[in-house]
Amino acid sequence: MKRIIVGMGTCGLSAGAQAAYDALKPLAEGSDCRLSISGCIGMCFREPLVEVRDGDRCFVYGEVTPERAVEIWRRHVQGGEVVSEWVIHSRGPGVDDAGTEKDFLSLQKRIVLRNCGIIDPESIAEYEEAGGYAALRRALFEMTPGSIIQEIKDSGLRGRGGGGFPTGLKWSLAAANPGDVRYLVCNADEGDPGAFMDRSVLESDPHSVLEGMMIAARAIGTSIGYIYCRAEYPLAIRRLEKALADARGRGYLGRDILGSGMDFDITIKQGAGAFVCGEETALFASIEGERGMPRIRPPFPAEKGLWRRPTNNNNVETYANVPWIIANGSAAYAAIGTEKSRGTKVFALAGRVAKGGLAEVPMGMSINDLVFRIGGGIKQGRAFKAVQMGGPSGGCIPASLGDTPVDFENIPRTGAIMGSGGMVVLDDTTCMVEIARFFLEFTQNESCGKCTFCRIGTLRMLEVLERITRGEGTPEDLGRLDELARRIKEASLCALGQTAPNPVLSTMRYFREEYEAHIDRHACPAGNCLALVEFSIDPALCTGCTLCARNCPVGAIAGERKQPHRIDKDKCVKCGRCISSCNFGAVKKA
Repeated sequence: MKRIIVGMGTCGLSAGAQAAYDALKPLAEGSDCRLSISGCIGMCFREPLVEVRDGDRCFVYGEVTPERAVEIWRRHVQGGEVVSEWVIHSRGPGVDDAGTEKDFLSLQKRIVLRNCGIIDPESIAEYEEAGGYAALRRALFEMTPGSIIQEIKDSGLRGRGGGGFPTGLKWSLAAANPGDVRYLVCNADEGDPGAFMDRSVLESDPHSVLEGMMIAARAIGTSIGYIYCRAEYPLAIRRLEKALADARGRGYLGRDILGSGMDFDITIKQGAGAFVCGEETALFASIEGERGMPRIRPPFPAEKGLWRRPTNNNNVETYANVPWIIANGSAAYAAIGTEKSRGTKVFALAGRVAKGGLAEVPMGMSINDLVFRIGGGIKQGRAFKAVQMGGPSGGCIPASLGDTPVDFENIPRTGAIMGSGGMVVLDDTTCMVEIARFFLEFTQNESCGKCTFCRIGTLRMLEVLERITRGEGTPEDLGRLDELARRIKEASLCALGQTAPNPVLSTMRYFREEYEAHIDRHACPAGNCLALVEFSIDPALCTGCTLCARNCPVGAIAGERKQPHRIDKDKCVKCGRCISSCNFGAVKKA
């Protein structure tokens, strides 16, 4: 039986996958071809995706409109003719590594993403057919809690939420603390701008996360688990809820799991989108019904976490690794990556990269390989300027350090952090002062306000950056930023405040000349700070098509049809619509 699968993750749905699915549904009804869905395979830049499976051969079509979907059905599903001009990836006998996007997947090592875009995320049967819950059975009937923890320790798995703390050690600390009640928490509060790894895994393979949590629960000795997921992820939550119900129906959750004598169940707690709740003690407070604010440590969560009981907290990606490790052995996982950073890491490629999406690669791959070999380089062939890693807590790494291996040891040496895996690629049109201002504005808005230096210090830094981007900065402002950054890092209670200055410090370290240009010459070299640029029209390039005038919201552009136009600088609000609407490159900003 042939099978046709539509990618129905958030990226696919936003690109029009539902329309493609709806076009195929009446065609599949009553036929010998099964229509189903999958999550995101990672090629977000080519969505909507439709895959045709015929025996061992699979063909993935990209950018599928409803019209293309019908044509694929007619020519490929019914007629047996592969529509080669629309195929972006294929695999199977005689077609391995074919398609225009073959490098995007062939350069990856997919452990966390092993089922994403492959199985139906709403079918527990397909997860089981792919080997799902075999690791849980092994953990229940062939391993002790201590041997599970040792296996995770031997694998070298470190937390994928950003801190990189050894996972096995974390579990052992929670298991060792006395108490009649322990808790297990999954942090799915993914708040970094440009990051969507956890959301995609929850939408595409929720059972892998649940199975990892079940194994962890067996290891630390708990019967109560929570998944803290932001309410802005409605599709992830819906699929999690179905996965939980199906797992209970199969006996994987609840009382006496699979007759093992172990009790364990999981509750979803929806967060309100506060970035600070990504910090584990603030997350615990939110689950408890309190305002999400960090707590003083020590005591650490392994001793007193949720409701002041021993608690283990890992993120989505960390738990999704666990079933693979238990099923394949710690040695197989430890053989991937580097000596101190074992295994793989999932990255969300965003920004000015040509092929935005998800990629899972062995630890130690260079920034350049991620950006150019997997990400396809920079959009429109522009120059690679920097990559912003670690979200608001991270920093900007310049293109000159593109050979840096991506792991827990080398990235911090650049002034950035690995973070949860967001990687925002920047080109030569990006103003680094504005980037620093943007991320600092984000953290300043998201500060819970508990610490004076975080609440007020980030505001003072933001005010300085705003002055600089307006061309009103002074040479003394750079010293003020340095001093404020140092005091905020030293005096803040949690990681939000301690890392908030990182984007500013890293851009001042590598792109100080841009700060100086804003201050000394009142100029933005990238032409992004609108207060420092002026718009004009090159009469030699202007054809008088009137598009710019028609798109100007304030009527600042005048001119006769087929004659060069001009901009009234007194009326111009520098919105940039004239540039985006001009097809001849006649509108300039300098």
